[in-house]
Amino acid sequence: MKYNDKTFYKEVNGYIEKLKGKVENKVTLIILDIKNKKAFYSLAPLSRAIHELNGDIHVVVKGSKNHNLEVLKDVWYVYRDLVKKLKTRKVEALLRFIRSVNKRVGNRRFKEIFKKPDIVLIAEKEHFSGTIDLKYKYKWHRRYRWNELLGTAKRIWRDGYALKKGEKVSIGFVLMPAKKNMELPLEDYLDSYSIALAMGTAAKKFKAKVSLGTSTCRFSQLAKAVRTADLMATLRGCELDKEVDEEVFKRFKEFSKLLKIDRLEASDAAFGIHGKGYFGKHFFGENIGYPSLDKKTRWSSPGQLMLKDPYSPQTRFESRDPMMRYAITETLPIDIFIETCNIDYNKLRKKSDKVRNIFNKCEWIRVVGKQVDGYKTDFKVGLVKEDGERKYFISSDCDVRSKVDQEYFKRTGIKAGSYANFPSGEAFVTPTRVEGTMVGDVVINIDQSYVIPPGKPIVVGFDRKKGYKIIKAPAKIREEMKKQLDEGREKIRNYEEHKSLPKEVIEIYKKNFRKVGEFAVNTNPKAKLCDYLIVNEKIAKMIHVALGLGFEPERKTVYHWDIVVNSPKQKLDIYGIDKKHKIHWVIKKGNLVV
Repeated sequence: MKYNDKTFYKEVNGYIEKLKGKVENKVTLIILDIKNKKAFYSLAPLSRAIHELNGDIHVVVKGSKNHNLEVLKDVWYVYRDLVKKLKTRKVEALLRFIRSVNKRVGNRRFKEIFKKPDIVLIAEKEHFSGTIDLKYKYKWHRRYRWNELLGTAKRIWRDGYALKKGEKVSIGFVLMPAKKNMELPLEDYLDSYSIALAMGTAAKKFKAKVSLGTSTCRFSQLAKAVRTADLMATLRGCELDKEVDEEVFKRFKEFSKLLKIDRLEASDAAFGIHGKGYFGKHFFGENIGYPSLDKKTRWSSPGQLMLKDPYSPQTRFESRDPMMRYAITETLPIDIFIETCNIDYNKLRKKSDKVRNIFNKCEWIRVVGKQVDGYKTDFKVGLVKEDGERKYFISSDCDVRSKVDQEYFKRTGIKAGSYANFPSGEAFVTPTRVEGTMVGDVVINIDQSYVIPPGKPIVVGFDRKKGYKIIKAPAKIREEMKKQLDEGREKIRNYEEHKSLPKEVIEIYKKNFRKVGEFAVNTNPKAKLCDYLIVNEKIAKMIHVALGLGFEPERKTVYHWDIVVNSPKQKLDIYGIDKKHKIHWVIKKGNLVV
């Protein structure tokens, strides 16, 4: 381990001793400047300590004056006055807004999100001040391959995003979970702090306006989000929808005008680092939703509305253009992040394009290998529906150079948003049907990445009408699958009960709940086997198949499980068949032949 874990745990325990009895079941807001590295690296032991004490955290890392934070503070002050029963125009406007939401949803829980944080920590030069005075504890950190990491981040911003001067950039990172929720390696979580800071530092080199932020993760999709983060999401979504002809948005518009909530700034480009867990249940989104201005459709979060991705059924009804472009990674080790992301993206796009172009000539795809652990991968992937409609491969998983997905726009005339992965490298499609059996033997991503143990593969059976069935899987993975499926059904029931999504969208979610959403060939020659799906699903020669959500508007649902198959190990043959029955090879005996 490159870091001193003894020092890290000592710093965690130091914070626990200082905070015990003060942060339990409370929200701590931490504010710091991106230039304050001591404060930033102190977030790792500090967040671990607060989570061990069952507290919540919301972090704002600002590069300059943060208008979003100023709006939050103003809203908290008005709610404080409401609790004091003061009579002001702002209080009355907020009360009307809250009452309109209560009436709509049939309960009075909405007001909870307006409470200010219980504890505020503000980073000074050498310590956190505010509600509690805390020394920085950052000695656990050791600088490692910083210049290469910074170079990698610059390359992502330049070649992946085409980042421009003056653009607003937001970077999401992960806080350290409590020990009981720590299923990913400690070192990888700690590495993610350097990656987040490198991405922020590199973006500033392009003269972008940079901020970082995060909040405590939830380990159930149905758990409430951190209330301060939930409030920010609500304000952002309602500000976008304040012209909608519905009572709740009319009342919000009155409140917004008095507080000048239009000061809220949205990101032009966003980058997210993901670990284990979820944002949590967004109250307003799941109970009311965010309609298009003409009310032809509805979104369950402002992030979905702002991204407006090509795969959402709402996108074709939403008249507003995409407002940001977005890409994600996981809590990768620094070495892997550098090796897989500091590459020639033009060459990678061309490699993926070649696979895409071959398969786009075909009617269906054959995948067959040798027997492994008593099972054999042997399945067919359909690319053309019975009515003749073709499903096309996509190869632009490293391209967020424009807010509008240019390839999708050329094909459909619809302005949808750009979304990518780093590392990148795949050509993928949403199949019309899949038949046969697959042996997944590398990794699966559910609420986090899970390595599939040697000799204990995930065996999936595919039926063209019934979708998929898990024939065999390790007990832990089966348990997580069941949990997410149960929570997914509950989310759909909530959308249905509250009518927060259009009936047509809910029916799409239901229809695709047990379908196969993706077939992909991986193309990144620098990606190597590790613990993380986002890397393994890019390893050249390998393939992956996803259960659940697909990348077509009519194939959306509430989960997406990628399962990676080791083509070289299973000696897979993969080829397409065109309408003249001509064979087009892509992989022979586990090796790319494109």
